[in-house]
Amino acid sequence: MENRLEELQRFLNESPEDPFLKYALTMEWKKRGDAEKTFAGFQDLRLNHPDYVGAYYHFAKFLEERARRAEALEIYQAGMEVAQRLRNRHAYNELLAAYNLAMGVDDDEWEG
Repeated sequence: MENRLEELQRFLNESPEDPFLKYALTMEWKKRGDAEKTFAGFQDLRLNHPDYVGAYYHFAKFLEERARRAEALEIYQAGMEVAQRLRNRHAYNELLAAYNLAMGVDDDEWEG
């Protein structure tokens, strides 16, 4: 039986422009601790599949984990813009909450 990484790569070879497969492969690289391939995967998704809104949250978290806060904040903002344009309220709210947390704003501060 082949491992998940090989399986995803095989599927991606069959459908090279499938953003979900690219995302799944990127997350597998992240899980395995390959920062270089993870970063490249997220960059590819952002450049070639900018409407794949699910990648923004994980890309920004990945950057935050590497103390690249300013870049993470930019990714959160870009994701919020995409989510808003796509009318994906759930993704927008998740990105906003993560953005506020990265900015050091507690959710309770926003409640009137």
